[in-house]
Amino acid sequence: MSSSSSSFPDVYAWFLNLPSIVQWKSNSMSMIICGGSTTSYQPSLNLKVTKNGQSSICFSIEADFNLPISLWTSKHIKFANILVSPSIMSSLLNNIIKDELKYSPDENASSITLVVPKIELVNNFKDTINFSVLTLAFLVNIYDAPVDVRSECLNILHEQLVCSRSREMMKVFIRLLGSNLEEQWMRTMNLAITNYWVSENQTVLSRTMSSSLFSYALSTSGLWKVQVYCPVVAMDIVKSAHPPLSDERLRFSLNYHQLEGVIQLNYKVVVREMWVDVIVNIDNIRCDITRLINESLMRARGAGTGEKYFPSRISLQLTPSLQTSILSISVSKSSDNPTTEIGVEKSIEGSFEPNSFPGLSVSVGETMTMSLKPWKFEQSVHGNSANLNWFLYDSANGREVFSSKPSKTSMFQPKAWFKNRYSKVYRPFTRQGGVIFAQDEYGEKVCWKMQKNVMGKSMDWELIGFIWLTYWPNKYKTLYTETKRMGFRETLNLTLSQS
Repeated sequence: MSSSSSSFPDVYAWFLNLPSIVQWKSNSMSMIICGGSTTSYQPSLNLKVTKNGQSSICFSIEADFNLPISLWTSKHIKFANILVSPSIMSSLLNNIIKDELKYSPDENASSITLVVPKIELVNNFKDTINFSVLTLAFLVNIYDAPVDVRSECLNILHEQLVCSRSREMMKVFIRLLGSNLEEQWMRTMNLAITNYWVSENQTVLSRTMSSSLFSYALSTSGLWKVQVYCPVVAMDIVKSAHPPLSDERLRFSLNYHQLEGVIQLNYKVVVREMWVDVIVNIDNIRCDITRLINESLMRARGAGTGEKYFPSRISLQLTPSLQTSILSISVSKSSDNPTTEIGVEKSIEGSFEPNSFPGLSVSVGETMTMSLKPWKFEQSVHGNSANLNWFLYDSANGREVFSSKPSKTSMFQPKAWFKNRYSKVYRPFTRQGGVIFAQDEYGEKVCWKMQKNVMGKSMDWELIGFIWLTYWPNKYKTLYTETKRMGFRETLNLTLSQS
């Protein structure tokens, strides 16, 4: 077990083991969430519970200086005879989530009605409380903690957030929120990370945050789903123009976005006479680039709402764990990427200009057009792994976008394919700047043939994914280009019974 996992603050257990409130020797009790190293002499970040008479309590997070600094305080929570009760825990969780959403880029997020189910209906409610306190500490540490506390605690809190224990806790927490609040909550967390990264010119987290900070997988009957969230500031740069970008307005626009990705795969198990087929096909692949600030702020400080990264490549590798039981693997053909239009257009234009001599102006132009299907889908096999790849191509020259850059002349041509790329009718993205690959176009299957002795067994499948984002200028006048990449790794589960 990693140190971050072993030192994970168990808030729920601490609160459960508090003595009866009449036995308290002072008005408050506290526990250390992080920090307080005796070697570095750094103050700690503490969670404190304070009694208000004998009928209510409140929670707070403090920076433990000689004169403690309060960073967050809950509402007063009433209780009767028992300090630890389902109603108190539900009130605390409700209070934490609402206060976390106050940091959301959506001003109305914190006013959304949140209904917390009864504790007895929530699996691992202890983990939900622990995770919510940890994420709240992360947020208040970034926005409100003094510098003396922030740096050391941020590293500790981040390690705790990305450990395997937190990732399991997050699944429970996300189910509790529901999908709409999940998006708001994720944008809240990634906005905080982006603000800290930008304001501190942060490089400390660059190594640990090169993979998505928040990703999770769900396995249910016939469906696998992986959800990915990553602020673009945390993605690895794989290719960029030189010298580095110095335009502050463009950098602001590029920084304040996050990647939101969804991978949904359908699977079924078919028993044959001599073997078992496990068939997997694509249900939906969605990749969106979402603003982390409102439109007015982006217009005021940035280079425009249309200056942002766009998806340029998606790569997935799916591998079953029971390698010795696999007989073969079959993939389907890749999608075509045909040339749909090739032509050369020559034109001569003439006009009479009264102020010119001899009064006749003639221009001759030649235009070559070549149109390609912008996205190509390819399947391949490596051992017993299936590789699924989507590549975006420059329709002007047929080159892969993620590994190339447009010519300087084409960057100023108003009709180039990447200009006004979110409004033209023939565009490779949605109006919001994302992509969707659905079963109707990319539904070709991958089939693993397995020995029949696998029936009845539970089997893990590993999904490794990479997503590339590229920036080419849209409407803004710049020669800057850049490509970033993020990766994720999730485990999916399948019980081998006949579908």
